[in-house]
Amino acid sequence: MALLKVIEILANSEKSWEDATQKAVKHASKTVNNIRSVYVNEQSATVNGDSIDEYRVNVKITFEVK
Repeated sequence: MALLKVIEILANSEKSWEDATQKAVKHASKTVNNIRSVYVNEQSATVNGDSIDEYRVNVKITFEVK
């Protein structure tokens, strides 16, 4: 039986929600081992004038605890 833990991370990107999600996983992997999945809980964006200037995600990252 595996023991799994979930952490919640907020991340942002000027490119896309996908890029923000990748940044969250990359940042978490610096201190967390055995990441198994990422769940995008929420997406939002900030707008400047008539265009999006920042994409934001709230993700839940699941990892195995040894």
